[in-house]
This record gives sequence, C-alpha cells and structure tokens, in this order.
Amino acid sequence: MKPKSKILIIAGSDSSGGAGIQADIKTVTALGSYAMTAITAITSQNTTGVKSILSVNAKEILNQIVFTCKDIKPDAIKIGMLHSSEVIKSVITGITKIKVSKIILDPVMVAKGGQRLIDNKAIGLLKKHLVKKVSLITPNIPEAEIFTKTKIKTTSDMINAANLMLSYGAKNVLIKGGHLNNKIVSDILVNKKGIKIFKNKKISTINTHGTGCTLSSAIATYFSCGKTLKKSCELGTKYVNSAIGSNLNYGKGHGPINHLSSVVIKKKFR
Repeated sequence: MKPKSKILIIAGSDSSGGAGIQADIKTVTALGSYAMTAITAITSQNTTGVKSILSVNAKEILNQIVFTCKDIKPDAIKIGMLHSSEVIKSVITGITKIKVSKIILDPVMVAKGGQRLIDNKAIGLLKKHLVKKVSLITPNIPEAEIFTKTKIKTTSDMINAANLMLSYGAKNVLIKGGHLNNKIVSDILVNKKGIKIFKNKKISTINTHGTGCTLSSAIATYFSCGKTLKKSCELGTKYVNSAIGSNLNYGKGHGPINHLSSVVIKKKFR
C-alpha cells in the first residue's frame, strides 16, 4: 500500500521499544502513513523504569527538523519528549521555519514508573510559548496536574484543568483519563467551542507502556489524512484501546501495547 500522508515525529528514543519514537514510528506505519524523525534524547529504559537519559544537542535537533523537512514536507507533526528549555527553544525555531499547521503535542513529563522527565524551566517555556503554536496538546492526568498546578480527581477537575490550559493559549486540549480509578476511561477534548468526551471501557492490565505516545501519534496520523481533529481524537482513542486489549505481557513491569492490532496480513504473506 502507498502511505496516505507524511508525519514528522519529534521525540525521545525508548530502548525497550514500547514508548517514545519507537512507538510513534510503529503507530504511524500501522495506520498507513510515512514516519520521519527528529530524536531529542536517547533513554536507557525497560518495562521497569528509566535508567538514564542522554540529551541530543539542541542544534542537532534543529538540523534534523529543518533538513528533513526541506526535502520531504510533512503533512503533520507529532511532538513528544522535550526535556530541557534549550530543546524546546530549538523545536520552536524548527517548527516556525518549516510552517506546518497540524501539530500535536504530547507533553511527556512523567515516565510510567513515576520518574520526572522535564525540569520546571522547560515547563514554563511549554506553557508560555509552545502551546500557542500547536493544534492540540494531549496531557495525561499527572502531566495536566504539573502543567496547571491543580489536583485532578474527577472528570470535572479534568475539564477545569483543560480550561486553564486554554487560558495559557492552547487551541485544543485532550486530557487522558486513564489514571482515574473508574471502570470507564473518559478522555476529554476541550476547546472554546465546547467539550467532547470519548468513553472506552477500562481494560484491567498493567501493560500500558507507551499509550500516551501512541495516542498522540495516532491522532496526528488521522488528522494528517484530512479527518477533523475531533474525529482524529475519537479514532486515536479506539486504536489505543484495541492495542491495550492485546495484553502482550512483555517484560517484568509495565509492558508495551500492541501497535500491530490494526494490521491485517494478507493470506499470501502468512
């Protein structure tokens, strides 16, 4: 099949393959599009946690963005792990130069095991400058709490936090509800026009490593193909739910989800 669109992924690498740029590439490819990358950091991690993070030079990140897009213009951009203010400044410069309108930001702040992946100065830059330049920001509940300095225990709290993020200049906010202890997961999309809640049955498993990276990449892929942002969010949440449902059970900690859940292999290739 011919790829339906081209996506630039700006994110960190996950050596275990479940999250980060590896999850992004798998998602974009599984959904039928072409993935390009600008790697912001190299992490040594597995399903039990993060051992170390090696930052890529900010100038080299800018080079990756601009030089790649000079040759192949992306239809959309997905932004993931931006762990320092220097990296964020570099990314802002890059996306300003290449002028792509469809940008999805997943503000990666906390690893699945609880490790903090971003400093306070970088969070300030995200709030003040980057959120204004993207189409959608997709924090989970711990990230939304850090971003807004509020506590989130209910869907009403999620909506309040989303509205706070709109006040920072965000155009659209999708807060992911998987951290709430409910039988139904509510992912809430909020913008100035209104609120849309996407509900999916919660799957009982610890194997959810990479769900945030996967969701934002899925949304970017659907959005790049011409679907509305609302429809892209709906389809993205369904794709992630299907991927969680496979319950791969790899590793000793929070295992990865199945990015191939949407792929059907033709009989002659089996």
